Amino acid sequence: MTERVVRPTSRLLVLDEADRILLMMTRAPDTSGTARWVTPGGGVDPGEDHVAAAIRELREETGQVVTDPGPVVRVDDFEVEWDDADHTHGHAEWFVVRLPHFEVADDGWTDDERVDINESRWWTLDELESTAEPVEPADLTSLLRDVLPRG
Repeated sequence: MTERVVRPTSRLLVLDEADRILLMMTRAPDTSGTARWVTPGGGVDPGEDHVAAAIRELREETGQVVTDPGPVVRVDDFEVEWDDADHTHGHAEWFVVRLPHFEVADDGWTDDERVDINESRWWTLDELESTAEPVEPADLTSLLRDVLPRG
């Protein structure tokens, strides 16, 4: 039987003043290489907690610096289905960061991110609800409805 290996991650719902969300087109980290839109974020490094990882990942992946990503708005525990993963399960903690609209800076990208991130784009909720492109998590529009102000 395969040993259970959990990878903790911090994910960020980065929203601008028009309630658009920043997503990045990446390739799945397995032999399929399936493209999908994901939020900024990534693994919690040794010695970090989820807050520190969220702050670091936001800076690395977007160039934006915050000192507090706010409270956790969601926690996901899931099985990893990638065939080439070094872990069997994930634990993601989600944060909402509101910033003025910006262009992504790739100065802090790791070598892996330079290969994996193909594009970044700001999306409206309407655009997300109508796209046929794959988005992770699959219920991202529901999550956004939960965190966006009711209008």
